[in-house]
Amino acid sequence: MYGDAAVIRRRASELDEQAVDIRALADRLVAGADSVGWSGRAADDLRLRMRDRAAQLRDVAGQHENAGQALAKHAGAVGDVKDAISGIERRAHSLVADARNRQAELATFDDAAGVQRTLTPADQQLVDFDPPPPGHKDWLSVSLPGL
Repeated sequence: MYGDAAVIRRRASELDEQAVDIRALADRLVAGADSVGWSGRAADDLRLRMRDRAAQLRDVAGQHENAGQALAKHAGAVGDVKDAISGIERRAHSLVADARNRQAELATFDDAAGVQRTLTPADQQLVDFDPPPPGHKDWLSVSLPGL
């Protein structure tokens, strides 16, 4: 269809893992700057810069988490749409099969009085139905009697 929920969830998980890695990098950066064995204005400036960079890295980690959450939510929506399509597809195929069975029964019906029996308009619509490809989004707009 239009997205593989498992692939999307995997990417969301990767983004969450990257967020953890980026936060760890920020922590190491600050720890490394704090452990510098020299003092003075240059050392203080270095520590300040590294703290600023670490704060920026933590912001990026938060953005990764937000993106991962958005992807996870999207994966759920993709799964829901695929399930809806699958359900409609199954019901439509069942309705069409039933209508074709009724059509076959009518074809073999022999009325002694010569009465001709025909399909109902609803059954005729089902028999004439040309389905979209399996899994296609067009299933969401299919309108059939009994669906």
